[in-house]
Amino acid sequence: MSSAFIQAAVILLREGLEAMLVIAALAGYLKKAGGGHRVAALYTGAGTAIFASLVAAWLFAVFNSGDHSDVLEGVIILFAASLMLYVSGWLMVKQDPRGWQDYLAHKADNALVQDTGLAVATLAFLAVFREGAETVLFINALATTEGGWSVGLFAGLAAATAGLVVLFYFINLIARKLPLRSLFIITSAFLFAMAIKFIGEAVQEFQEQAIISVTDVKGSAFLSAIGLNPSVEALSIQLLVILFALATYSIVRRNSRLIREDKAAALRAKG
Repeated sequence: MSSAFIQAAVILLREGLEAMLVIAALAGYLKKAGGGHRVAALYTGAGTAIFASLVAAWLFAVFNSGDHSDVLEGVIILFAASLMLYVSGWLMVKQDPRGWQDYLAHKADNALVQDTGLAVATLAFLAVFREGAETVLFINALATTEGGWSVGLFAGLAAATAGLVVLFYFINLIARKLPLRSLFIITSAFLFAMAIKFIGEAVQEFQEQAIISVTDVKGSAFLSAIGLNPSVEALSIQLLVILFALATYSIVRRNSRLIREDKAAALRAKG
């Protein structure tokens, strides 16, 4: 089983699973909040987003074809890595069950207040299309780093699609019982690791154009074997990104804790 097969399957499964979880959770919330008649609009918006994602993939392939450009590929890989880091951080912040439920409630309530099918459909479209757009970028970056659109990559996408069809059925049955916290933490860690790997690949693209210098490090064979760019420049940038991500996460968690404490203090004062 090739690396491209596994990574492509995991990317599509992760993105598709998150989208399905959001849609299933929103559908359940809408029913509970008295908006069951809007569930059809929710699924319509999600279906439209899937079609739009396929169109976006085709357009991306068309406009990204032609002469090979290491610089363009480096920029695309960096953009994909940035999105991965963002989504990874978003998942870690939302892994708190209370934060996740508040997030869903806020999104659904905003749509219900407008009391229009269009608002609900738009909500679903944006939730799913975001995942679809990210998938297009991630898979293209993966194809670039793996040397092209191989049979293994397509096989991974096909396997993931089949898996998502099966999961969709079960998610609708047990959406409220899924261990979201563990799922979010695991997928967040996976995305973060892939983002760091992609950053190393992007640096290599720029090094091949002599935009960034190359200083080999000891143990380069081992680093290459585990998919890392064995240069001081790439490892330094990756380390800085890791430190920045940890610092940012700490600040966000601290601010969230302070906000909760302020709200608790305000409630006690009113009581």
